[in-house]
Amino acid sequence: MPIFDYRCPVCDRTFELLVRSGETPPCPHCGNTTLEKQVSAPAAPPQSGELVKRARAQARREGHFSNY
Repeated sequence: MPIFDYRCPVCDRTFELLVRSGETPPCPHCGNTTLEKQVSAPAAPPQSGELVKRARAQARREGHFSNY
């Protein structure tokens, strides 16, 4: 079940909902069922390589001998 962004034209609120395909969800604020599906902003690529590198350096400084 994907998460979609919606905008309600009645109460002018934007929100995310987890929706099954083919369902028409109501607005959680006013109950309106004529929602506008919005284009979701893409997530920025994770910087996990640098985070792992810093975490390993910190563990090494603290004397941890883990496989982290």
